[in-house]
Amino acid sequence: MPTGVAIRDVREQLFEAAERVLLRDGPSALTSRAVTTEAGCAKGVLHRHFADFDAFLAGLVLDRVARIEVQADALCARVGTGAVADHLADALIELFGSVAVAVIGLVTSRDELRARLREARPAGVPVLTDAANAIAAYLAAERSLGRLAIDADVDVLAPTLIGAAHLLFADRTGTPPEPAAVHKVVATVLAGAVAG
Repeated sequence: MPTGVAIRDVREQLFEAAERVLLRDGPSALTSRAVTTEAGCAKGVLHRHFADFDAFLAGLVLDRVARIEVQADALCARVGTGAVADHLADALIELFGSVAVAVIGLVTSRDELRARLREARPAGVPVLTDAANAIAAYLAAERSLGRLAIDADVDVLAPTLIGAAHLLFADRTGTPPEPAAVHKVVATVLAGAVAG
């Protein structure tokens, strides 16, 4: 990009470039040079907006966590309608069908990034923990309406669903699971919790 030409929405362009590199080449290929090359800008552009590359990566992860909050709101808007298992399967497919699996791999593979994220989020693995919290809130709302058994432990069901779905989607290079496979996992996890 020529010097002096303004780039609109630089942070988002850099985040999107990082996602493309992450999805195409994996966490080990994610470098500041790879991101700026993918974004079509000079390396200095990234460093003008972020203190260093780990600050950039932390910003990327936290930005993607914010997207989970939007998905959580959409899930909670479905409380009391349709089938609980269908809503959860759709939410898990949306979550893990996105860049989330690659972001999780990024977080687990970089010690400095995890240390930075701990400053903002002292517990859990970002993305997974946020998704589990969103699902627990949804399940608690459904339980309060009597659509789940009163003794359904949403704080156990939510991370169980996240873990099981993550295993289905974990191979980022393979074929994603069929929606029916995700639904089967959700239905199995919820089998004893859904109210008659």
